[in-house]
Amino acid sequence: MDKGLRFRTDGTFKIVQFSDTEYMDDVAELNGRTAYMMRTVIETEQPDLVVFAGDVIGSLRCSNPGQSFRNAVSTVEELQVPWAAIFGNHDSEAGITREQLMDIQLSHSYCAAERTAEHVSGVGNYVLNIQGSDEQAAAALYFMDSGSYSALPAVHGYDWIRRDQIDWYAACSKALKDQNGGQPVPSLAFFHIPLPEYQEVWDKGDCHGEKRDEVSCPRINSGLFAAMVEMGDVMGTFAGHDHGNDYWGELHGIRLCYGRSSSYVVWDTDIPIGARVIELKQGAREFDTWLRLSDGSTLQRAML
Repeated sequence: MDKGLRFRTDGTFKIVQFSDTEYMDDVAELNGRTAYMMRTVIETEQPDLVVFAGDVIGSLRCSNPGQSFRNAVSTVEELQVPWAAIFGNHDSEAGITREQLMDIQLSHSYCAAERTAEHVSGVGNYVLNIQGSDEQAAAALYFMDSGSYSALPAVHGYDWIRRDQIDWYAACSKALKDQNGGQPVPSLAFFHIPLPEYQEVWDKGDCHGEKRDEVSCPRINSGLFAAMVEMGDVMGTFAGHDHGNDYWGELHGIRLCYGRSSSYVVWDTDIPIGARVIELKQGAREFDTWLRLSDGSTLQRAML
């Protein structure tokens, strides 16, 4: 298949983000309900791309993590929709490495992901360009590995995006800007673990949506958000990880957005799971976003 991503003839490009699907062996019935939700959302929204925003599987509870990953993405493959995934802290905790998961991801017919950037920390750092009507990159999507857990004894908690990953992003951003006549290419960034700025925007900004969990961000702020502000291309960032949070807020011209939990495993039964939907507009530094839930309803969060 042609894996190139393109804006539609009406100038739009739609993304559906599933967060924390967490397929596991001992919750087969819940996996089936998650698959049904994904099918319902995709058939309703008709996206141009599906993004799995980490914790695709819960590897500690998988006898065959590779097969669990294949099962998790099988609905999107069956519907023949291009998709890409980043990895979360639970994907490679046991029985499989990120490198192996990346190989499995790339083996699928409708996977649009690229081979991870060489000589950069983590697995799954890549950028996908969305072509406009002139066949040039009209928008860019950055995918970054936010790691799992801190490897430093003095720092507890979750890992952080490393300096070489930030340098890689800045170099890609500059190259696209140079190709675009010196103008930043409108971009989005996807990673699993939220940045520390997700707490800042909740504390200081005007946020929309729910916060039922703490912001489980790394204790080290490595500066990715500052780099994105400086480069001027990223319009919004998208994370998962904190199942009870689905809010978004704007900070220094960038909208920091959570997805909607896509897993029944650790989610209150009275709250429908679902997905975040993102719609880009060619030639504009803006995007619309809303939540599509498993019961078919839509929660509007950031329509512009």
